[in-house]
Amino acid sequence: MSKSPGHRKWPDHKVQEKHMGQSVQVKIHGDVVAASNDVIQVDEDQHPARYYFPRSDVKMDKLERSDTTTECPFKGTAHYFNLNLGDKIFEDAVWTYEDPYEEHRALKDRLAFYDNKFKDIQIELRA
Repeated sequence: MSKSPGHRKWPDHKVQEKHMGQSVQVKIHGDVVAASNDVIQVDEDQHPARYYFPRSDVKMDKLERSDTTTECPFKGTAHYFNLNLGDKIFEDAVWTYEDPYEEHRALKDRLAFYDNKFKDIQIELRA
Protein backbone atom coordinates (compact mmCIF):
# COMPACT_ATOMS: atom_id res chain seq x y z
CA MET A 1 0.00 0.00 0.00
CA SER A 2 1.17 3.48 -0.76
CA LYS A 3 0.11 6.96 0.19
CA SER A 4 -2.81 8.55 -1.63
CA PRO A 5 -1.79 11.10 -4.27
CA GLY A 6 -5.24 12.70 -3.97
CA HIS A 7 -4.85 13.54 -0.28
CA ARG A 8 -1.45 15.12 -0.97
CA LYS A 9 -2.68 17.12 -3.98
CA TRP A 10 -6.05 18.17 -2.47
CA PRO A 11 -5.56 18.18 1.31
CA ASP A 12 -8.92 19.87 1.94
CA HIS A 13 -10.92 17.13 0.19
CA LYS A 14 -12.59 15.00 2.86
CA VAL A 15 -12.98 11.24 2.66
CA GLN A 16 -14.13 10.11 6.09
CA GLU A 17 -14.73 6.55 7.21
CA LYS A 18 -16.66 5.38 10.24
CA HIS A 19 -17.72 1.98 11.44
CA MET A 20 -21.49 2.07 11.64
CA GLY A 21 -21.91 0.11 14.87
CA GLN A 22 -25.31 -1.08 13.69
CA SER A 23 -26.79 -3.54 11.24
CA VAL A 24 -27.01 -2.46 7.60
CA GLN A 25 -28.90 -4.36 4.91
CA VAL A 26 -29.09 -3.91 1.13
CA LYS A 27 -32.25 -5.12 -0.63
CA ILE A 28 -32.62 -4.94 -4.39
CA HIS A 29 -35.96 -5.90 -5.95
CA GLY A 30 -36.85 -7.52 -2.62
CA ASP A 31 -33.70 -9.71 -2.49
CA VAL A 32 -31.35 -9.19 0.44
CA VAL A 33 -27.93 -9.09 -1.23
CA ALA A 34 -25.91 -7.86 1.77
CA ALA A 35 -26.47 -7.72 5.53
CA SER A 36 -23.84 -6.98 8.14
CA ASN A 37 -23.03 -5.57 11.57
CA ASP A 38 -19.53 -4.68 10.30
CA VAL A 39 -20.15 -1.88 7.79
CA ILE A 40 -17.96 1.13 7.09
CA GLN A 41 -19.73 4.30 5.96
CA VAL A 42 -17.67 6.55 3.70
CA ASP A 43 -18.61 10.21 3.46
CA GLU A 44 -16.71 11.95 0.68
CA ASP A 45 -17.03 15.54 -0.47
CA GLN A 46 -19.45 15.85 -3.43
CA HIS A 47 -20.56 12.18 -3.17
CA PRO A 48 -23.43 10.42 -1.43
CA ALA A 49 -22.64 8.27 1.59
CA ARG A 50 -21.46 4.78 0.59
CA TYR A 51 -21.56 1.63 2.69
CA TYR A 52 -18.76 -0.93 2.47
CA PHE A 53 -19.57 -4.52 3.44
CA PRO A 54 -17.22 -7.41 4.20
CA ARG A 55 -17.36 -9.97 1.39
CA SER A 56 -18.46 -12.62 3.88
CA ASP A 57 -21.70 -10.66 4.40
CA VAL A 58 -22.52 -10.22 0.69
CA LYS A 59 -24.17 -12.85 -1.51
CA MET A 60 -21.07 -13.38 -3.63
CA ASP A 61 -22.86 -16.03 -5.72
CA LYS A 62 -24.87 -13.18 -7.26
CA LEU A 63 -21.72 -11.28 -8.29
CA GLU A 64 -19.63 -11.77 -11.41
CA ARG A 65 -16.37 -9.91 -11.78
CA SER A 66 -16.29 -7.50 -14.71
CA ASP A 67 -13.24 -6.19 -16.54
CA THR A 68 -13.98 -2.63 -15.45
CA THR A 69 -11.58 -0.71 -13.22
CA THR A 70 -11.46 2.96 -12.29
CA GLU A 71 -8.92 5.08 -10.45
CA CYS A 72 -9.76 7.15 -7.40
CA PRO A 73 -6.89 9.45 -6.41
CA PHE A 74 -7.96 9.11 -2.77
CA LYS A 75 -8.80 5.42 -2.37
CA GLY A 76 -7.01 3.59 -5.20
CA THR A 77 -8.04 1.27 -8.04
CA ALA A 78 -11.65 0.09 -7.91
CA HIS A 79 -12.55 -3.29 -9.41
CA TYR A 80 -16.16 -3.93 -10.39
CA PHE A 81 -18.72 -6.72 -10.30
CA ASN A 82 -21.95 -7.25 -12.21
CA LEU A 83 -24.90 -8.16 -10.00
CA ASN A 84 -27.04 -11.01 -11.31
CA LEU A 85 -30.56 -11.17 -9.89
CA GLY A 86 -31.78 -13.90 -12.23
CA ASP A 87 -33.96 -11.99 -14.65
CA LYS A 88 -31.78 -8.85 -14.56
CA ILE A 89 -28.05 -8.20 -14.65
CA PHE A 90 -26.80 -4.86 -13.33
CA GLU A 91 -23.44 -4.09 -14.91
CA ASP A 92 -20.65 -2.68 -12.76
CA ALA A 93 -23.08 -2.20 -9.88
CA VAL A 94 -20.71 -3.24 -7.09
CA TRP A 95 -17.10 -2.24 -6.52
CA THR A 96 -14.17 -3.03 -4.26
CA TYR A 97 -10.71 -1.70 -3.45
CA GLU A 98 -8.41 -4.71 -3.27
CA ASP A 99 -5.25 -2.68 -2.67
CA PRO A 100 -6.39 0.72 -1.40
CA TYR A 101 -4.08 3.54 -0.53
CA GLU A 102 -2.72 3.51 3.00
CA GLU A 103 -5.19 6.14 4.28
CA HIS A 104 -8.11 3.85 3.39
CA ARG A 105 -6.74 0.37 4.13
CA ALA A 106 -9.89 -0.39 6.19
CA LEU A 107 -11.79 -0.60 2.86
CA LYS A 108 -9.59 -3.43 1.55
CA ASP A 109 -11.71 -6.17 -0.06
CA ARG A 110 -15.00 -4.67 1.12
CA LEU A 111 -17.86 -4.19 -1.33
CA ALA A 112 -20.05 -1.16 -1.99
CA PHE A 113 -23.20 -0.80 -4.10
CA TYR A 114 -24.02 1.91 -6.64
CA ASP A 115 -27.49 2.76 -5.41
CA ASN A 116 -28.12 4.92 -8.49
CA LYS A 117 -27.87 1.82 -10.74
CA PHE A 118 -31.11 0.42 -9.29
CA LYS A 119 -34.70 1.64 -9.38
CA ASP A 120 -35.67 -0.51 -6.41
CA ILE A 121 -32.87 -0.50 -3.84
CA GLN A 122 -33.26 -0.17 -0.09
CA ILE A 123 -30.34 0.43 2.23
CA GLU A 124 -31.69 -0.08 5.72
CA LEU A 125 -29.89 0.94 8.87
CA ARG A 126 -31.03 -0.97 11.93
CA ALA A 127 -30.31 -0.33 15.59
